[in-house]
Amino acid sequence: MNPIIAKLRNELHNNIDEHTKITGQNFFKEKIKLYGIKNALLTKIAKQYDKEILSLEKKEVFALCEELWQSGYIEESFIACHWSYILHKRFEPKDFAVFDKWVNTYVANWASCDSLCNHTVGTFVEIYPAFINNLKTWAHSENRWTKRASAVTLIIPARHGKFLNDIFDIANILLMDNDDLVQKGYGWMLKAASEAHQKEIFEYMMQHKDRMPRTALRYAIEKMPADLKQQVMAK
Repeated sequence: MNPIIAKLRNELHNNIDEHTKITGQNFFKEKIKLYGIKNALLTKIAKQYDKEILSLEKKEVFALCEELWQSGYIEESFIACHWSYILHKRFEPKDFAVFDKWVNTYVANWASCDSLCNHTVGTFVEIYPAFINNLKTWAHSENRWTKRASAVTLIIPARHGKFLNDIFDIANILLMDNDDLVQKGYGWMLKAASEAHQKEIFEYMMQHKDRMPRTALRYAIEKMPADLKQQVMAK
């Protein structure tokens, strides 16, 4: 075991909170593997390694992240997401293959999906927009987390007003998906886009409201004014 991983895991074991371990499962439908560490403390632990992680070669950091993902522990996946994200100034096009592997091999719950995609993958596609086409491939996957990843990767870029046409393309692919976590993912993406493009998202919602699952629809209009919400929700 890598000494950084050994030191980290020792620290994680020493900070287990039994109440957090019991209640943490309540946020997930699927069984998750967790130590039971409060989020604020986990973030603090992850950041303690920043200087050491940034001193390593990128391939070494990705290898450490891979080892963390392989453990199956949700806390270790969060730390892997943080360590990969802090390398964003060193991202290269070839790195997408690494992120693609993590999404399709290791992501097994909404929290790991969102942690990886909101920051690491989302920042990557802002730097290399051509890879949005890969997100559209993800949207056609049979894997629920890969489909969710296609949408939640664009949450932060959407808030910045970016990639509106691509957001519509992904929403169209996922529109009738019957998985509620996929619906929530693309609904969240549309809601984020409405912060910069309220008119366009409203028009999209009016066009598709009769076909869009109610879960996705409610997420998408959450930040709209009451009068627009009423129009979208009206039958």
